[in-house]
Amino acid sequence: MTKTILVTGGAGYVGSHACKALSLAGYLPVSFDNLSNGHDWAVQWGPLVKGDILNPLDLERAIAKYKPEAVMHFAALIEVGESVKYPQRFYRTNVTGALNVLEAMERANLNKIVFSSTCAVHGDVGDNTIIETSPIAPISPYAKTKANVESMLADFSTAHGLNSIALRYFNASGADLDGDIGEAHDPESHLIPIACQAALGQRDGMYIFGDDYDTPDGTCVRDYIHVTDLADAHVKALARLLDGRKGFEAFCLGGGVGSSVRQVLETVKQVSGVDFPVKMEPRRPGDAPQLVADLTKAKTELDWSPQYSDLSTVVETAWKWHKGRV
Repeated sequence: MTKTILVTGGAGYVGSHACKALSLAGYLPVSFDNLSNGHDWAVQWGPLVKGDILNPLDLERAIAKYKPEAVMHFAALIEVGESVKYPQRFYRTNVTGALNVLEAMERANLNKIVFSSTCAVHGDVGDNTIIETSPIAPISPYAKTKANVESMLADFSTAHGLNSIALRYFNASGADLDGDIGEAHDPESHLIPIACQAALGQRDGMYIFGDDYDTPDGTCVRDYIHVTDLADAHVKALARLLDGRKGFEAFCLGGGVGSSVRQVLETVKQVSGVDFPVKMEPRRPGDAPQLVADLTKAKTELDWSPQYSDLSTVVETAWKWHKGRV
């Protein structure tokens, strides 16, 4: 019998790719989404339940109707800069929303959840790669909300026997290899799709926020993980829980290689063949100089490693997706 998985935020960027991966692995993904940031066209591999994680009754109805074996929780606000300006929105949606999900699960005797977390819970680790045991020291309100939810997962494990895996991922990027779905935030806040828009003439150019960081070229260094690799890791994490993994644990997920903002923009220019203008701006609050993953634990314990996360593949799939939507 096909196992059903409730996917909050399943109409969003990473959530929809996870739904495709779940379907390919033999599960039925049920997307639970209020469509504030997600898209109904991205829900292609199972039913869509229009609901809000801030409404407990919506969650209870979805769980009662579909009787899922587990939950994948993606629904959240993600823009770091916006979290600095409007922290109340982020705590309400990301923390209260997650609490509603956990309480709805508890009422339904549902005790398995894969949580979409972030490497940003570790804050600024300097030149070091980030591992699961790196200190939890979030800089931005966004990252603090994710760290808060991880704490809730651990506490619910102790108090209620919840079994959970937090996937602390780095910069989700790229698009589905078949071109079925891709990144479509409005407004867009991520570097690669913004650069693709600049190459398509949809923007006047690009901005680099800070070129005085202690990095090789002065711009921030990030670890880009292809969204298909990320979706595969979620399926492996789910299987780990369904196989009986107990308690709470976390995994860092990235490509394992750092790329600077300048390197990313040059790659987009090369792939697109467009030399769009780039202007310098001051640093943004909440940006760490470098975030790069150590993948040892994910490779050894989750039996996962990235297959498509080299920068050229990430940019090529993103460019193909954005160009195809013009």
